[in-house]
Amino acid sequence: MQRRACVLAIVATGIMASPASAYTAYVSNEKDNTMTVVDTVTMQVVKTVDVGQRPRGITISHDGKFIYLCASDDNMIQIIDTATLQVVGTLPSGDDPELFVLSPDGKTLYVANENDNLVTAIDVDSKEVNTEIPVGVEPEGMAVSPDGKIMVNTSETTSMAHFIDTESHEVTDNVLVDTRPRFAAFKPDGSQIWVSAEVGGTVSVIDNAKRQVVKKIRFAIPGLRAETIQPVGIAISADGKKAYVALGPANHVAVINTESYEVEKYILVGQRVWHLDFTPDQKTLITTNGNSNDITFIDTATDEPIQSVTVGQQPWGVVISPQ
Repeated sequence: MQRRACVLAIVATGIMASPASAYTAYVSNEKDNTMTVVDTVTMQVVKTVDVGQRPRGITISHDGKFIYLCASDDNMIQIIDTATLQVVGTLPSGDDPELFVLSPDGKTLYVANENDNLVTAIDVDSKEVNTEIPVGVEPEGMAVSPDGKIMVNTSETTSMAHFIDTESHEVTDNVLVDTRPRFAAFKPDGSQIWVSAEVGGTVSVIDNAKRQVVKKIRFAIPGLRAETIQPVGIAISADGKKAYVALGPANHVAVINTESYEVEKYILVGQRVWHLDFTPDQKTLITTNGNSNDITFIDTATDEPIQSVTVGQQPWGVVISPQ
């Protein structure tokens, strides 16, 4: 209660710590079919944009010119011009796109199609499907290695991380993790993949060379039942030293030392925290809080919450402009 009161006091008094550079955050709101545009300096909503049905996964082109947005119930990916905030095209995503990842060269978008048990590889320039790759049941989490050679997909029902060669489009390895894996993230050096298991309540750390789980990280927050701690989104700092894990209905983000694998801190944020993203300068982390309809700004120097901002209904994903 004391920590919660502290967070509320910070928000109520309007204390802000502005990032050094101006970036724009884009938030997908699953319930009201909108995307919220937020100025990360003023921490205020700039605009609300109508998009397709049940928007979830969201990412941005490497040059910052286009947003790619999963309109899951429309079975498409919308392309949004960041200059005009208008939908300017679509990509053929396959059935029920949920999460995706853009290749390091920006040419290929890899999409998880939950209902079809497929990963779809889309050529961004031609807007055509390159291939469809069969994976486990209910694919969701998506990550691509920094060198672009390996793509990892997690399947919720199969409880596996599937390693896919991006040249041959073949599944080369399957690694068993805990129940309902929801997200995957490579360390910046490509040495490890971190996979969250929502029902299992763990994060599995997989050695990329050995394709083996080398560590399982568990969480314990005083006063909360274990079943309420459900890891989902993961963000690893650019220097590879810290990992931040969204813990769902536990309403906290865990801060993990990536060398010791110890949880150093739990940060109280909004209700049902889903996903998170860094500003490019790494000074701020933004979380989406689905049940409180807001996002939380976190100062990464202190790992303290700065401000919460109301967005649309059930914010799900967030991406921040590269410049």
